[in-house]
Amino acid sequence: MKKLFFLCLLFPLGLLAQRTIIHCGQLIDPQKMEVQKEMSIIIEGNKISDVQKGYTVAGANDKVINLENKTVMPGLIDTHVHIESERTNHAFEDKMKMNPADIAFLSTRFAETTLMIGFTTVRDLGGSGVNISLRNAINKGLIKGPRIFSAGRTISSTGGHGDPTNGLREDIMNAPSLNMDVVNGVDECIKAVRTRYKEGSDVIKVMATGGVLSLEKDGTGAQFSEEEMKAIVNTAKDYGMKVAAHAHGAEGIKRAVRAGVSSIEHGTYMDAEAMDLMKQHGTYYVPTIIAGKSVADSAKIPGFFPEVIAGKARAVGPIIQGTFAKAYKAGVKIAFGTDAGVYAHGKNWMEFIYMNEVGMPALETIRAATVSAADLIGASSTIGSIEKGKLADIVAVDGDPTKDIKVMGKMKFVMKDGVVYKNE
Repeated sequence: MKKLFFLCLLFPLGLLAQRTIIHCGQLIDPQKMEVQKEMSIIIEGNKISDVQKGYTVAGANDKVINLENKTVMPGLIDTHVHIESERTNHAFEDKMKMNPADIAFLSTRFAETTLMIGFTTVRDLGGSGVNISLRNAINKGLIKGPRIFSAGRTISSTGGHGDPTNGLREDIMNAPSLNMDVVNGVDECIKAVRTRYKEGSDVIKVMATGGVLSLEKDGTGAQFSEEEMKAIVNTAKDYGMKVAAHAHGAEGIKRAVRAGVSSIEHGTYMDAEAMDLMKQHGTYYVPTIIAGKSVADSAKIPGFFPEVIAGKARAVGPIIQGTFAKAYKAGVKIAFGTDAGVYAHGKNWMEFIYMNEVGMPALETIRAATVSAADLIGASSTIGSIEKGKLADIVAVDGDPTKDIKVMGKMKFVMKDGVVYKNE
């Protein structure tokens, strides 16, 4: 009796030996690049305590989740989202009308949508700063959403992609409050990184070249010197952060890679030299094919974009998937990322289809969204695979994605951090 009393003091009533056992009809192991039949995942608290062959018999206090007719895999990771927003034909008007509170309420809906399609972790690469508060609220359990690694606000050059005053009248163009994310010269680059750290960012996002959805005429040119890029990367390293570089044009890609960024986002016009550099430096490529296709489709709708944007969108759309195919065949490291928010949240899974269409095998696309994505964001020790000691981020789909990648859109089960958020 004394021993039982002592155990009850250590472990609250009802938690003694309590485990969750998931019976998996098929289990995808993206580390080994194989599909295992009839497996069991043992979960204690928020972590995986074991993975066993066969269907483990439950104890008296165990809970069993039957996924024997599903394909189970690690929680998916999207390394490029914008969780605060969603592109519409009145996006520029919204920027002038919406307060931070308006953005925050919208972002909670986008966050839950993302989690329910199986993305248990995302890397948010730029917003108003609300994304940091959203991350914190999710971590506290106040709202439902994926685990967020946030860049907070981006770093841009004057007139570059990310400068919100492009195309505006002169008095607004020079407003200090609208130029907080704009830097010029090495010293300002260093200060910007330190400011992001102070604000709570997990990662740095720099606009290394022009872009599509900004009111600038050139979407390809390099917009930071190599010295500026090195200052950003070196300062980020000092503060324990990686750098993601938005980059479409080849020259800007090369400068960013030589400076030591961790990933190139989009990479539309990368050439063979850029690919070779990325392989030498171990730089990840995050292709965002769905974003390119989406903006090209939107550009066909009269009046959806201002013409300066529509022209760039029409040019990028047909190219980006082909660039991905070349980079993959060349052996560049690939991490899954979609630029969600540029298109409607909830369609992230379609990137699997676009990657598979041009030659990446289905299992490799899943590896890109699990093992490789976790490596890119620096979280391989806790997420990205179903292994003993890792967080219980587990999802399941109907069908077999190795035979039909489209079933990635049939997400039936979502567990994040040991908590079940969806079970159909």
